[in-house]
Amino acid sequence: MNIQDLFIETLSTLGFSQTEINIKWELLHKNYSQKNRYYHNWKHIEAMIKSWMEYKNQLENPVETLLAIYYHDVIYVSTRKDNELKSAELACKELKEAQGIDLDAIYNLILCTQTHNASTNDEKWLVDFDLQILGRSWDIYEMYYKQIRKEYRIYPNFMYNPGRKKALLHFLDKEVIYQTDTFRTQYEKQARQNIEREIELL
Repeated sequence: MNIQDLFIETLSTLGFSQTEINIKWELLHKNYSQKNRYYHNWKHIEAMIKSWMEYKNQLENPVETLLAIYYHDVIYVSTRKDNELKSAELACKELKEAQGIDLDAIYNLILCTQTHNASTNDEKWLVDFDLQILGRSWDIYEMYYKQIRKEYRIYPNFMYNPGRKKALLHFLDKEVIYQTDTFRTQYEKQARQNIEREIELL
């Protein structure tokens, strides 16, 4: 099932009409398809949903977590620091008529993708889905950090590089990058190697 069909099916079970679902999908599609999104686009969402499909049995609230994935980067402007907050607010606005879901959980799930500090089981899995890219092979990681650089292309290197280094050191300073044993076993070592290598290149 592709990500559009999954979205349609999920919102149908929550009581939305086909017309309402189409409008909500168009909003997501418009935002994630913006030309200035080199990384925070549909490919990122697809990768996270692939992880969700694989590990949804580990989640206490799989539907809320899935919806948090769809909406967590719906607002993304590289010059702003409140993207996750605005995305969380928009998600709650879009989903306020949904039947039988916990909007507060969705709100908190989206916010935790900003700090990567997770307290609940679902937040831990969501953060790991979001950060999986850090622990992929160097070729994939290299493509990722170059895409991030393009999203911040309005900043010259002397401004971008110190900020990027600070963000990367934030991960290295953590006792662990990944919150779940599953992802820690698979990706922690490679993620740290990738981050250290990027810092050397800045």
